[in-house]
Amino acid sequence: MVLNKVSAACLLALTYSHMGYAQDITGKIKSLSGQPVANAKVSIVGSNQEVTTDANGQFKMTDLNKGVVELHVTAKNHSHKNQRVTINDNDITAFELVLTPSVMEVIDVHATPLHSSTIESALPVNVLAADELRTKHTSTLGETLKNEVGVHSSYYGPGSSSPIIRGLDGPRVLISQNGLDVGDASRVGPDHAISTETANAQQVEVLRGPATLFYGSGAIGGVVNVVDNRVPRNLDENVNYMVKHNDVADENEASIEINKTVDNFAFHLDGFWRDANDYNIPGYAESEHAHEEEHDEEDHDEHEEHEDELEGKGTLANSNGKSSGFTIGSSYIFDDGFVGFSYGRTDRTYGIVGHSHEDHDHEEEHEEDHHDEDESEEVFADLSQNRFQILSQWDVDDAIFNQVTAKLAYTDYQHKEIEHGEVGTVFKSDMLETRIDVTHKEYLGWKGAWTLHYKNTDFEAQGEEAFTPPSETESIALAWLEEKHIDNVLFQLGARVEHISLNITDSLFSEEVAGLAEEKYSFTPVSASAGVVWDYQEGYNLGLSAAVSQRAPSAAELFSFGPHVGTSSYEIGALYQAEYHEGHGHNHYELSDSEAEIETSYSIDLTWRKFEGDFGFIVSAFYNRIDDYYYSQNTGLFFGEEHDHDEHDEHDEHDEHDEHDEESGLPIYNYQQNDVKIYGFEAEFIYQINSNIKATMFSDYIRASIVGGGNLPRIPPLRVGGLLNYQANNFDAELSFTRYSQQSDVAAYESQTNGYTMVDAHVNYYLDGIGDDMVIFAKVNNLTDEEARVHSSFLKDLAPLPGRGFTVGIRGSF
Repeated sequence: MVLNKVSAACLLALTYSHMGYAQDITGKIKSLSGQPVANAKVSIVGSNQEVTTDANGQFKMTDLNKGVVELHVTAKNHSHKNQRVTINDNDITAFELVLTPSVMEVIDVHATPLHSSTIESALPVNVLAADELRTKHTSTLGETLKNEVGVHSSYYGPGSSSPIIRGLDGPRVLISQNGLDVGDASRVGPDHAISTETANAQQVEVLRGPATLFYGSGAIGGVVNVVDNRVPRNLDENVNYMVKHNDVADENEASIEINKTVDNFAFHLDGFWRDANDYNIPGYAESEHAHEEEHDEEDHDEHEEHEDELEGKGTLANSNGKSSGFTIGSSYIFDDGFVGFSYGRTDRTYGIVGHSHEDHDHEEEHEEDHHDEDESEEVFADLSQNRFQILSQWDVDDAIFNQVTAKLAYTDYQHKEIEHGEVGTVFKSDMLETRIDVTHKEYLGWKGAWTLHYKNTDFEAQGEEAFTPPSETESIALAWLEEKHIDNVLFQLGARVEHISLNITDSLFSEEVAGLAEEKYSFTPVSASAGVVWDYQEGYNLGLSAAVSQRAPSAAELFSFGPHVGTSSYEIGALYQAEYHEGHGHNHYELSDSEAEIETSYSIDLTWRKFEGDFGFIVSAFYNRIDDYYYSQNTGLFFGEEHDHDEHDEHDEHDEHDEHDEESGLPIYNYQQNDVKIYGFEAEFIYQINSNIKATMFSDYIRASIVGGGNLPRIPPLRVGGLLNYQANNFDAELSFTRYSQQSDVAAYESQTNGYTMVDAHVNYYLDGIGDDMVIFAKVNNLTDEEARVHSSFLKDLAPLPGRGFTVGIRGSF
């Protein structure tokens, strides 16, 4: 059904009659000093037409419709310009536009159906592109983005780390590829890797704040959109390559991308390969805090003896991994758009760090005999994904519409957790997603788009440690976005309504729980927002956004019940509750009194920007009140064989069997619902000291608490940083530092995390005459070899960040 509709739309667009194209625009783009601006991109908003200026700043656009068009001009180191032009019966031959220098890199954003850039949105936007993306690229998306203002990483080792946006992650932050969900299991658990790859990405966009209008309820906290050329959108030809090595994990990585054309057909091929060993750490993998908890019942002398027995000195065990993938794609490019497809395959195998699966039935006196055996019993994840995409865009000549964009993706994903050399749990996900964006012509000054969005996800976990039941989630949504300029004020309005059905196809927990929850739920989240961007002075603007956003809970948040080997925890959904019965000496599980409520977020965001001249800044403040917020809370209980006590037991003496029982059990994390408030700020200041040197300072802060008392767990601390960049003709260099403060605003059963300072540096040397661009690069991370533990990580006490590491490599294009 969906494919038939898309095919019909494609046929309609390809056979549409285009009449009356006759007029041209010829012009010149200049800088504020009157110099021509070469390689500036000139495009028409709402169409596929784009040209580039020559060495003299000249450009020409042909075959344009009569009427009013909006030209959009972008150039490196200059602020963007939009200019409305009226096309009559005669060609325009003397058009000129002056661009103002900007200390900021202003980049267009692909994540929204209407045109936007990093300085034209009511909400703040981060974009990594070009050399900056290549320099920051790592094996995981979370670590690639972790130094962006307002973005942190969940850090689950080098194999799996997800972005945290303003304290929110998991099912509240959507990870998309070319505007469509990546379709993996990374939103279910932090140990599940994100399947998309940035080695061959063109740019990565981060939408901070609610993005539910564009992407649905799974984006209530933000969106990370990876943009690539896997479905070619133009007839450009190039080859891009990269090879590098780092010594901290003895890691080797290579990637290549090839774009070729034959007549009106564009072809794409890319691939990547990565292989890493266990990485080096400054001290011990196990923190002193974790060791103290393990021995908190010993006397002082015995405790001191254990200070020299912290686990994992110098190397983080089981942090190795391998990954590879490729994509083939092709498009047909015509005058008014394109239609194309791609197929991609990704394979990853990585160790789940901080966890080796031990046999808890052995007695303490046999631990020495089994030491070597346990060391080999590490837990690994084996991920594979097949992804098919169809992307298309058509500029239409109609009285109402001017562009139709259609996207479709099918993803077949599988994730195995391997214990004792055998497959313990298998996660499978099949996802079909399609969206159609239709933009309309300007009416009374308003420009807008309608979006029809459908997604179906069939998810299941199989095995003894499957902690979430098989489920099918289906959603269909309709969204409407509008914007209008009145003088120097841009108004942005939007609304979205979606219907979500959640069906549980099997139950996991009939033996443990007193009663079963219903297995079919439906939700109707509704979201709306209003924003203004006021250019109150040349080179300055203020952005204000207010939104009401709703999110339906996931199957894992409602129905989880089982051991999650990756997080070394026993997870219980919000529809169930765990209690300790002292009289019976064991835990009791039953249906919770709470209903499956929709999360509702009320947010306001204020952003102040200066983006022209030698000094620029972006300062944002936000407040977010979320009612019926779902979060996983440590209960202080343990799931294992019968427990005769928990940490609240007041008995002074415990026999050895009881102690072993509690230590062998998994801590129980129960999803709960509460009203919470999250607020904070983000700030970035950039100063071009002279033509060669640029300095940047930044800071961000998040405060997340439960209404009525208490803190949310795993919230990143205050962060302050700066960098100094030197740019010469053939090389550039950068030195940066970031100070992470101590996090003392902790949740129940959560420990504080010490602060630390990370110092990094890199150098790029550009070689002339070898292709279009060839760069030899070197960088060092954690220059001072600091021991650093990420508070937002489940494994902060077992998996510190890597120690000092040097990377060398070469990249280029031709």
